[in-house]
Amino acid sequence: MKPISKLAFSLLFIMTISTAYGQVKVLKVWPDGIPGAIKNDSYSEKETLTDNRPTRYEKVTDPTISVFLPPADRATGTAVVICPGGGYGALAFGHEGNDIAKWLNDNGIAGIILKYRLPSDLIMKDKSTGPLSDAQEAIRIVRRNAAEWKINPRRVGIIGFSAGGHLASTVSTHYNDIVYPVKDTVSARPDFSLLIYPVISFDTTIYHSGSRRNLIGPKPSEEQVKRFSNELQVNEKTPPAFLVHSADDKAVPPKNSIVYFEALKRNNVNAELHVFESGGHGYGLSSGKGTQSAWPDLCIKWLKQRGF
Repeated sequence: MKPISKLAFSLLFIMTISTAYGQVKVLKVWPDGIPGAIKNDSYSEKETLTDNRPTRYEKVTDPTISVFLPPADRATGTAVVICPGGGYGALAFGHEGNDIAKWLNDNGIAGIILKYRLPSDLIMKDKSTGPLSDAQEAIRIVRRNAAEWKINPRRVGIIGFSAGGHLASTVSTHYNDIVYPVKDTVSARPDFSLLIYPVISFDTTIYHSGSRRNLIGPKPSEEQVKRFSNELQVNEKTPPAFLVHSADDKAVPPKNSIVYFEALKRNNVNAELHVFESGGHGYGLSSGKGTQSAWPDLCIKWLKQRGF
């Protein structure tokens, strides 16, 4: 019998465990070829399994979405694209991916985990727009399949953690940027964003150096820094946001969330910000640990209040 590859096994495992909290589909983001890709046979994706579950990815070469649908009798019609963090150098696919999809499903929301490409000059003509291309297309895929997946196309949001929060806020402010040839008129604008201890700014006084270096290089132009400092790109059409940070976050200063919140309010965009006393960084759902563990419940209440 031909052995099953690690990737194939992990996908089969996801499909097996998904029945505990919903249906799952794993789809290629770019089934007809990745725009702006550079062929490099020596560059290969790395997957880490923990208890036979994919919990980390590095060097992503073929982005996918894992679509977890809630049971039909609990479905609200809302969907959220999930962007795990990892400093644009890896994807924390476990506690910022699979766990988040389950939490969303438990609340009747479809969870779509995006395994996005991590910026690299070795496989991308423009590494600064590779992740944005994947995220824009992921949102468009959800809307194109909304009828089949029982999703309201006007209730498609995005959640991001750390550098995944930077990607989520980038899509929220750059959804109209043409970064690849789009085949139709389906919008890439999220209807809302959930930004959890996010990287927002590339201003050196508050930035996360690894995320900035990985996305736009060690010596970016002022134009690139401004373009991807998303607090500077907010306007009145930026989607409403729910933001979470901890005051003692040493990796990504809480001012990232604060400046984005302030920019939203200046533009009369609905937003809610929670800065908790402690928690540090990278805690995911943070079940039962300190006051920051309240954020998932607060988030669901905010979504209900906003009609999502």
